[in-house]
Amino acid sequence: MKYELIVFDWDGTLLDSAGAIVRAIQAACRDLELPEPDDAQARHVIGLGLVDAMRQAVPDLKPERYQAMSERYRFHYLSGDHELTLFEGIPELLADLQAAGHLLAIATGKSRVGLDRALDHSGLRPLFHASRCADECHSKPHPQMLDELMAEFGVSAASTVMIGDTSHDLLMARNAGVDGLAVTYGAHPHDHLAEQGPLACLHTVAELESWLKSNA
Repeated sequence: MKYELIVFDWDGTLLDSAGAIVRAIQAACRDLELPEPDDAQARHVIGLGLVDAMRQAVPDLKPERYQAMSERYRFHYLSGDHELTLFEGIPELLADLQAAGHLLAIATGKSRVGLDRALDHSGLRPLFHASRCADECHSKPHPQMLDELMAEFGVSAASTVMIGDTSHDLLMARNAGVDGLAVTYGAHPHDHLAEQGPLACLHTVAELESWLKSNA
C-alpha cells in the first residue's frame, strides 16, 4: 500500500455541488446589491473558507459586510443542499478503499456544521476516519488541515495523497509535502489543475477508481 492515508476534498470532488455554490454566491450578491461575479469567478473560490471565498469573489466587499454576505450565502445554499447528490460511484469507491485498509479523511472549505450536515445527509460518515474544516484550521492552501490529519494518524507525507477538484487543494498538498491528485469534473477546469503538477488529472469517478486501484 503506497498511500496509507487518502484525503478527499468534499464539494466538487465527492458531492456534485459546485453549481449550487456558484448560484448561492451570485444570489447573495444580488440580495446585498453587490457586483455579481460571473460563473468562472465564483467557481474559482470554491474550496476556500467562506470569508476568504467571499473576499475573492467580491473584491469590493467591505469587511463589515462579510457577516451579512456569509449569512445570505448560507441561506441560499442551505435552501437546496438537500437536493444535491454524490457523484455516481463515490460511495462504492470509498467503501472499497476502506475495505482495502486505507485511512480515509476529508479536508474541506466547509464549516464543521456544514460538513456534519452533509455527512449525515449523504450517509458517508461511517466511511471516514477523520476530517478537518475551514473554521477549525487555516483555509486552503495553508497545509494545516493535512498536517493535522497526518499527525493524528502518525502517517508520513510520503504515505499521504490529497484528492481534489481545485488548485487550492493541490497547492495545499504541495505546501504539506504530499502528493496531489486532481479530478476535473468539479469546480476548476483541466488546464488550471494541470498547471499545479498533480500526479494525474482524472475526468470521471471511474477513472479515479482505476487510478487508485493501480497506484494507491
